[in-house]
Amino acid sequence: MTAVCALALGCGAAWAQMAAPDFPDPLAPKLQTDPRKPPRFQQFGQAAQAQLGPPTNFTPPPSAAGDTGFDSTNKNKAKAKAAGKAKPKPKAGSGTSAPTPDGTPALAISPYQKPFQASGTGVYAPAPPFESGPIRKPVPKRKAHSEPDDPYAPLGVHAGSFLLYPAIEAIGGYDTNPARAPSAKGATLYSVAPELRAQSNWSRHELKGELRGSYTGYSPDAEPTLSRPNVNGKIDGRVDVTSMTRIDLGGRLLVATDNPGSPNLQAGLAKLPVYTTFGGSVGIGQKINRFDLSLRGDAERTAYQASRLTDGSTASNDDRNYDQYGVKLRGGYELTPGVTPFVEAGTDTRRHDLVADSYGYQRNSKGVTGQLGSTFELSRLLTGEVAAGYTRRDYDDARLASLSGLIGNASLVWTANALTSVKFTAASAIQESTIAGVSGVFSRDVGLQVDHSFRRWLIGSVKFGAGFDSYKGTDIGIGGTTAVICDCVVSTPGGTAADREDKRFSAGAGLTYKLNRTTQIKGEFRQDWLRSNVSGNDYTASIFMLGLRFQQ
Repeated sequence: MTAVCALALGCGAAWAQMAAPDFPDPLAPKLQTDPRKPPRFQQFGQAAQAQLGPPTNFTPPPSAAGDTGFDSTNKNKAKAKAAGKAKPKPKAGSGTSAPTPDGTPALAISPYQKPFQASGTGVYAPAPPFESGPIRKPVPKRKAHSEPDDPYAPLGVHAGSFLLYPAIEAIGGYDTNPARAPSAKGATLYSVAPELRAQSNWSRHELKGELRGSYTGYSPDAEPTLSRPNVNGKIDGRVDVTSMTRIDLGGRLLVATDNPGSPNLQAGLAKLPVYTTFGGSVGIGQKINRFDLSLRGDAERTAYQASRLTDGSTASNDDRNYDQYGVKLRGGYELTPGVTPFVEAGTDTRRHDLVADSYGYQRNSKGVTGQLGSTFELSRLLTGEVAAGYTRRDYDDARLASLSGLIGNASLVWTANALTSVKFTAASAIQESTIAGVSGVFSRDVGLQVDHSFRRWLIGSVKFGAGFDSYKGTDIGIGGTTAVICDCVVSTPGGTAADREDKRFSAGAGLTYKLNRTTQIKGEFRQDWLRSNVSGNDYTASIFMLGLRFQQ
């Protein structure tokens, strides 16, 4: 006990040495210092009671644990209970309140109002009523203006985590020159063209593909048989390793024939030979702030079927089969959001199944290509890519001249307004040739298409196209004379030889009438021309087509 008292005195001395704060908290409770009473909160003064608590003559209600005996105020509980029964308590909602402590009647108050004491009077009065006003519904927020969805757009079919867009077109018409020959002979035509688009719906990674096919048939009297298939498909995938690193995957398929009238075709064909080109690519891409670097490897295979001749025999096309391998490096910089200029360089090698073709030429080659361009994605007004550059291809056979020149590639879509859109395409390529002394065919193509919506259900289209084919190479025979093979070498009056050059033009107009989301009526007219510097190869063709399109 002595130790406890000493400890208490020692602590009290220590507290006495502490200086009081300069600005004590007026609302902080203070402890009583009288040792004869237990510590409790100090009572507020009379002024503070008028603002923060009940009046000074307030008596706390009695409290006790049981119903009998005496309560905390030393009063008999039984007597207090009997007195409470004699005076009934006012009912809630009666509009009256208990009298004030000094006996004056209180004003009638609502049971939903809190009473308050008027300053200096000691009289309870009802609180002033609160006028909330009429209940009104909040004004709905106005949504931002947005164009309504196209009521004729396909909805697609959900297949797991993929969205599929299948469609098919059935077309009939007439072609005034299906053989693309100087002597025109028309034929009726029909075409069935199915297609399928697929798009993944993943939070990460991406996989999308597109497959379009068609089979075009002509009337049986067309010689040679010009009916042919055409299938063009591609698939692109992206694996997001991290937010800055990705793996790019791609695949492609092309099933087609040489164009009718091409000098690469043999004479006396009963049916156009079909070739198949398929390949794929894999690469890796890395983003470094605004820089985007990618490296991609590519492999491709082209194979031709044997040609069927009018005499019933077949001719092998194994010398046209080849494999191509290449690698491409690309670097881009995001100049502004939606505009990314890039630099691209690549090299490739072509290896044929046979070392020499039927004329004894070794057609294995190596090529190199470089180009500058930019991608666009400007608020969906201008999207796509455009590039220009230079390419060169050298052949193993010294008799085949190198092919080189400027190239351009583009795929742009410009949404001029809500009703009009413009598409621009460009492509350049060096294709293989089977003509003796001709290294290859340098092709450049451009196209322009304008679509305008007269109504949402009525779309008009105008198309323009131009192409330029250059057959590079001459074959100098014995004695320095120029050998003209397949009309691909032109002898000029001065004795020199010039390459064959073909200029292709196309113009057309179409109209699409949309019945609903699934059915459309389509009509198109197209005019094709070819003008060559070699006489006897010019032609003109007119095509009329009308059909139905079904989509989902």
